[in-house]
Amino acid sequence: MRELTYEDLMEIIRRCAGESDEMAQTADARDIPFAELGYDSLALMETASMLQRDYGVELPDETVVDIDTPRALVELVNSRLGSAV
Repeated sequence: MRELTYEDLMEIIRRCAGESDEMAQTADARDIPFAELGYDSLALMETASMLQRDYGVELPDETVVDIDTPRALVELVNSRLGSAV
């Protein structure tokens, strides 16, 4: 399975939650907390659900709520992809 990129993640978030005003004004938000980007826990749960479906990785709710930045979520998904092989 291919790795998740930052660009892939942001497209999934946009599909799940739309593009927030903060996100629209930020060229690269890899290290900006999701809350500052305008995404709440519901948006992250929907994103995690889509990531599980599209990438086949298990992302428990309690793990997802602890992820605070896009970079951390990409790294988590990719680490789980590596261990699933």
